[in-house]
Amino acid sequence: MMKIIRYAVVPAACLGLEACAPLPAPQEAPVVPAPVAVEAPVSAAPAEREYHLGPGDVIRITVYDNPDLATESEIAENGSISFPLIGAVMLGGLSRGDAERAISEKLGSGGFVPNAHVNLLVQQYRSRQVAVMGEVNKPGNYPISRATSIAEMLAMAGGISAKGGDRVTVIRRDASGQSQRYEMDVRRLFASGDPSAYSLVDKGDIIFVPSTPVFYIYGEVRQPGAYPLAPDMTVRQALSLGGGLTVRGTERGIRLERRVKDSESQSRRPHLNDKLRPNDVLYVPEGWF
Repeated sequence: MMKIIRYAVVPAACLGLEACAPLPAPQEAPVVPAPVAVEAPVSAAPAEREYHLGPGDVIRITVYDNPDLATESEIAENGSISFPLIGAVMLGGLSRGDAERAISEKLGSGGFVPNAHVNLLVQQYRSRQVAVMGEVNKPGNYPISRATSIAEMLAMAGGISAKGGDRVTVIRRDASGQSQRYEMDVRRLFASGDPSAYSLVDKGDIIFVPSTPVFYIYGEVRQPGAYPLAPDMTVRQALSLGGGLTVRGTERGIRLERRVKDSESQSRRPHLNDKLRPNDVLYVPEGWF
């Protein structure tokens, strides 16, 4: 049976070094104090956008000193809700503060509650969602209340599965409606502490985690099967992952089969330093003594 072996990567700690500038000679010139080091922020995240209500959001509205007006409602597809005394109120696209003022003004203009103190809470965020798809443990659409980092979204989806690769693709639409794709190596980003790992995603964005690329090794190796393909992996490294040659195996006559088109494959004898590609198949023959 083929088996896929995945290794955990332990991120290395990074040590910061500070250089001290030499002080001037202690003469008659005034002594200049050494500057105080300021720690740089982890990442320069864009300013947080205030949440705007949308269809599907579940909200709870209360009016001070009027408990009978307390209402819990889901915003309809047209952006409206039905509120006691004043009927339909359009809240779609409004911030929480603007929605509170809109209800207060209607209660006041209708002569029901002058200068009403309205409080609105979002019970469930449904109109602002990010899709996490591919090789994660819990794929699906996840509601967010604010722009959220890729790391947080992957955590919501249960993390990358055993079959997931190290590269993650983010798909989003720009201002003109065109889809833009961004790729990043998650393993390297987290290992190095790169702030790109904390890049923000927002409403309508898609995070896709593809399957990890693999290669196959058969024949006279100690552990034949399918293995994750690391970047720039060579034939020599692949043989090592397969446990090395058996007592009957030989490096002479190793065959590499590579798919060059959808229905065509190419077979050749590789050098030990040749680099492998996804879905390559190595066969180690038995030596003749």
